[in-house]
Amino acid sequence: MTTTENATGVINDLIEINNDRVAGFEKAIADIKDENVDLKQLFQGYAEQSRKNGQELAAIVGSVEEVETGNSISGTLHRAWIDVKSLFGGSDRESILSEAERGEDAIKKAYDEAISSGNIPANAIQVVTTQAIDIKAAHDQIKALRDTASF
Repeated sequence: MTTTENATGVINDLIEINNDRVAGFEKAIADIKDENVDLKQLFQGYAEQSRKNGQELAAIVGSVEEVETGNSISGTLHRAWIDVKSLFGGSDRESILSEAERGEDAIKKAYDEAISSGNIPANAIQVVTTQAIDIKAAHDQIKALRDTASF
């Protein structure tokens, strides 16, 4: 595999996990009851963040190769877990935030791995690094909310 293919693959993986994140937050928003309406607004903001991330990343790879528009296999499994949990009454605030944190762990890890791989094209390093910082901040906010919900 050439360096360009490796770089494009890494960026496409990040696009996929951002697509997964959008779908996961949209699923959570649909399942949130009125008592947790504040989480809807928060999750809508994070879904929008991932839409923007995906667009920025697509602009980087769009001129080189076909852009990934699907979702990753692990992301699909993540959404299926949300569906199962909602069937069994996991709609309390702590459960919602725990699942959201689990999803944020996955995207944070994907960004960390992409950065450490050395396969990010030079024209994408700043974009990916900035997105990784924003993803970490979102993770930390969700974790803090989950921590306070468990009291």
